[in-house]
Amino acid sequence: RRRSTVNNIIMKEPLDYLQINLLGLHEQGLRVSRLIGAMRQKGIEAAIVRNNANLYYLTGRVFRGFLYLSAQSEQPLYFVRQPSTLRSDIPDVLFHIRKPEEIPALLAKGGHEVPANVALELDSLCYSEASRLAKAFGMEAPRENISPLLRGVRAVKTEMEQDMLVRSGQKQSYVYERIPHLYQEGMSDIDLQIAIETLSRQEGCLGQFRIAGDEMEIFMGNVLTGHNGDEPSPYDFAMGGRGMSPSLPVGADGTVIKPGQPVMVDVNGNYTGYMTDMTRMFYIDNISSEAERACALSADICEALAAMMLPGAKAADLYVKAHEMAQEAGMGAYFMGHRSQAGFVGHGVGIEINELPVIAPRSRDILEAGNVIALEPKFVLPGIGAVGIENTYIVTPTGGRKITTAPEKPVVMD
Repeated sequence: RRRSTVNNIIMKEPLDYLQINLLGLHEQGLRVSRLIGAMRQKGIEAAIVRNNANLYYLTGRVFRGFLYLSAQSEQPLYFVRQPSTLRSDIPDVLFHIRKPEEIPALLAKGGHEVPANVALELDSLCYSEASRLAKAFGMEAPRENISPLLRGVRAVKTEMEQDMLVRSGQKQSYVYERIPHLYQEGMSDIDLQIAIETLSRQEGCLGQFRIAGDEMEIFMGNVLTGHNGDEPSPYDFAMGGRGMSPSLPVGADGTVIKPGQPVMVDVNGNYTGYMTDMTRMFYIDNISSEAERACALSADICEALAAMMLPGAKAADLYVKAHEMAQEAGMGAYFMGHRSQAGFVGHGVGIEINELPVIAPRSRDILEAGNVIALEPKFVLPGIGAVGIENTYIVTPTGGRKITTAPEKPVVMD
């Protein structure tokens, strides 16, 4: 059964898997058209896309090479290094190359105007590669940055993307509902995390945890219990944890799960290439009334903010509401951490786990229909541990539509 489930989620290949565009012409056209429109507004005449997440967004696949976009045309051109077997039914749009310096000559040979200025993904390219691409087009140094435009366009999900996120949410919710049955007496937090990761993979989780930026890293998620919930990490996650090694100082640290200690589970929801984000609370034998109260408050904040998730709403207003509710409940000192507090209460999710919009006090983001946002109002209670839930929502004209549906109350593990 599990093998067939994996195949249904991951291995559902198009008729011709070697086509460079796996999205289909209509879906790709929706995405490219929005990006070209943004380029025209900014006066950007051409752009080259290299980042894997952006290539996946624009083609439905990852390949080694470059996607070229001109503001004068909504037909992407592909310059592929590997795999060499990729092809396109559209003539004269795919070129197999050995190095990026070949791109300008191939553009000219195909009758395309070679631009004097090409925008690059300066938020993700290393300096040497950005400089090399700039010089290939006769520029002394990179000038325009296409990364912010791509982040903005990707923040509003198409119907296809929303469907993929819904399917990830369904699979992640199923795994979370099975967590209480994974626990065995004497388990540590890392033992439980490994059991959850195993089930997740068996149910089709890709395992990959894409994060924008080079200062963020984690394996498949975060399981925290006891004192470790109050251990700060160097990463910009809502919760920290000491981790198993200074080489990856975040998450489970081998603490044995004990009665009365809440167990916070925030584990990978990438089942389709699009990630949902969900946190739930578990315990053995009993849980303190203070932890129950904090978890209930977290759920109430999620519900209140979901109602505010309307097109045109200010992201900063959602944060203010969450902070006010925490203060009114006497939990302000523990909101989003204790020894170290996160500066946000939610974030966009999709191909990467930290997309736009950001629900933070200084955020300038304005919500749009099709945004997909993870809300995670969490608390760290001294002497008890990390407590709270997280849900993923799609912004709609009537508010946030929740797509992570596992039970929200703390669940006893048997």
